[in-house]
Amino acid sequence: MMKIIAGIAVSAIVMTSCNNNNNNKAVAKDTVKAAAPKDVPGTPMKYDSSKRYIFLTWDDSPQPPGTIRCKTAFKTQGVKATFFAVAAHYQIEPSRKRILDSLKKEYPQFLLCNHSSTHAFKDNYNFFYTHVDSAVKDFTKAEAIMGIPVKIIRLPGRNTWAGKGEFRGPKTSEKVARKLDSMGYNIVGWDVEWEMIRGNTPKQSPTELVNLINKKFDDGYTNQPNAMVILAHDRMFANPQHIDSLNQFISLLKQDPRNVFETIDHYPSIQNK
Repeated sequence: MMKIIAGIAVSAIVMTSCNNNNNNKAVAKDTVKAAAPKDVPGTPMKYDSSKRYIFLTWDDSPQPPGTIRCKTAFKTQGVKATFFAVAAHYQIEPSRKRILDSLKKEYPQFLLCNHSSTHAFKDNYNFFYTHVDSAVKDFTKAEAIMGIPVKIIRLPGRNTWAGKGEFRGPKTSEKVARKLDSMGYNIVGWDVEWEMIRGNTPKQSPTELVNLINKKFDDGYTNQPNAMVILAHDRMFANPQHIDSLNQFISLLKQDPRNVFETIDHYPSIQNK
């Protein structure tokens, strides 16, 4: 009798153990289902017609210390930004690779995009844009080297827009832009440039730049309605006083509750492609 009772007791324990395992598996499955999906570049977002969408796009990354200081300013201000990178800058030293790798890991706040491998054969623009196949390979090479997560390109030295068979920009870049468009790439220009003098000093004051942005919004003079693409360069903010200007610029924009900062993968014509 004791053995039978013991046997029953053991069976009960075994059954309880099995049931617990099944319950644990069920909980694990529920946990997986409940986990929030990870944001990936290109994930569509819903637009609010009452808002004005601002796309901060910074060129020629990585250019330390400017890239690092810009990244810190954007994080402190809590705004999103896009960095258009050049593979030749990326390959200079391991520390530069780490900078871009960190940007890729911090989506959705930051997005890494393609600004070519050689920056138009080291600013040799006429030769670059008249040799279409070589230019296209320069971009595909950059994409492979840096692991660019989206097919979004800014052409060096040319304010060019292209996508879905449409083209807007200087004639000199049209053949390259249309070829890239046929391969599934989006070409992004800009609405406002924060210009620089002496190669690394911001030209306009933050107030001047914000006034220009507001005027363009008010006049409807942007590539897409309620969307403003702003171009600047990482190296402009290598000095602390220029980072102060960047912080002031962002603070002024944030004063208008209509302004929303987004990464360029959410630009209207790209998101709807």
